[in-house]
Amino acid sequence: MEDKIQQAKQDNSGNVPQSKQKNHDIDDELEELIEKRKADIKVIGSGGAGNNTISRLVEVGIEGCETVAMNTDAQDLLYANADKKVLIGKELTGGLGAGADPKVGEESAKESQQKVKESVKGADMVFVTCGLGGGTGTGSAPVIAQQAKKEGALTVGIVTLPFEMEGQSRRENAEYGLEMLEDTVDTLIVIPNDKLLEIVPDVSLNTAFKIADEILVNAVKGVTELVTKPGLV
Repeated sequence: MEDKIQQAKQDNSGNVPQSKQKNHDIDDELEELIEKRKADIKVIGSGGAGNNTISRLVEVGIEGCETVAMNTDAQDLLYANADKKVLIGKELTGGLGAGADPKVGEESAKESQQKVKESVKGADMVFVTCGLGGGTGTGSAPVIAQQAKKEGALTVGIVTLPFEMEGQSRRENAEYGLEMLEDTVDTLIVIPNDKLLEIVPDVSLNTAFKIADEILVNAVKGVTELVTKPGLV
């Protein structure tokens, strides 16, 4: 009995019990091992919609990855919120955007191939997100994805298709970009914006765009955190 009382006094004196110290040492070892084995994941948003997605992801918080905003439009890129910002096609566009021409977006990414390469280097997994139909995202996303695959990363595209009300030209651009991405990425997730109007038909165009942006954000965040959050997979 006296021995037990003496042991209790020792435990209460601030000395850490041996069993707890061992557990603490094991926890440190496990954390170090997990940190070494942690996947390097990058989320790259290209073009206006892609940059909006990245900014919103940073705002709501996303775990275990680096966010990268790419654009041909210097002003849009200035206001983007990301871990890293990359202006592509500076010589070609002068930082003024791709003018809704996917060919300009594609050539801009190729002009800045070294910057694109540096952005995906060392990644185990790369998410490429954009709104198809414009110039920068539509044209550059396949180039970014192709470079990510060259670097050995598992590559996932998450994109939206334009509303029908946006016109024939944007639909044709989107079809071109979608075909290019399908030939490049390992997995492609496509969100048709028109489906939103079936769910919430009586909204303004501005509100519809905001809803589309939010759905794209949730899709990217959800899929990314399946990989980065412990216990989800």
